[in-house]
Amino acid sequence: MAEGRIIKAISGFYYVKSDGEVHQCRGRGVFRKKNITPLVGDFVVFDKNNPDEGYVMEVKPRKNELIRPPVANIDQAIIVSSATMPDFNPLLLDRFLVLIESKGIKPIIFVTKKDIISESQRQFIDGYVREYQQIGYEVELLSSKENLNELSKLESYFSNNVSVIAGQSGVGKSSFLNAINPLLQLKTDDISKSLGRGKHTTRHVELVEVGDGLVADTPGFSTLDFNEIEANELDECFPEINELKPYCKFRGCMHNKEPKCAVKQAVEKDEISNKRYEHYISFLNEINSRKPRY
Repeated sequence: MAEGRIIKAISGFYYVKSDGEVHQCRGRGVFRKKNITPLVGDFVVFDKNNPDEGYVMEVKPRKNELIRPPVANIDQAIIVSSATMPDFNPLLLDRFLVLIESKGIKPIIFVTKKDIISESQRQFIDGYVREYQQIGYEVELLSSKENLNELSKLESYFSNNVSVIAGQSGVGKSSFLNAINPLLQLKTDDISKSLGRGKHTTRHVELVEVGDGLVADTPGFSTLDFNEIEANELDECFPEINELKPYCKFRGCMHNKEPKCAVKQAVEKDEISNKRYEHYISFLNEINSRKPRY
């Protein structure tokens, strides 16, 4: 028996990395009976007696997992937004942030293509960057073609971490990963101008080496709904709202129509971004209006 980490899953085979070697394994039949699906990123115990094919015998407890993309034990999610083509979209960025916060994963924000925007666009983007930094998020502004200074800074983010990359198509996710590690040769695709978005070019999930860390090479979040988040959990996914929650008059305050709400008072005083609060209310309404699950 040996221990390792699944770095790729494809067609019923699990590729387990252990002591620098990768072993092709199948899952035990008992997993199906117990409704256990090994995921990329899982730490596992496997039987490697057969040099050609081993068996995954046990999946160790996970610290977190994502359904789409199916990957486990993630340290951080790098959300890539572009300043232009497609245009910077704060609502979409907040949607990604909420989904990542709900999983207890650390979010980091990269905004690409800073070198091909006008001065007025730059002021608009800089305002949002300051806003997110004040909340406590790490934000990096990147060029469309990465320079050496940027690349060395980016590498430090990946070091000793397992990362997932999130963001709509066409924002340059694969491009900067290829720049950090040219051996990857991840497929990139030109943005589809008619749709205003890129085409998905990635198929299965695999952990690839970038810098001194691992990155899930995956299409990213194929669904952006809040099916796994309850209304009373949403404020925990907005750090600045969660911080003020204890000061609301009513326990269980939803920061919507309740009186003497510390969050609404902070919005009125410009201590919390009005736009972020609007997005919170929009997401809250979306969760409250979804059909009940039985």
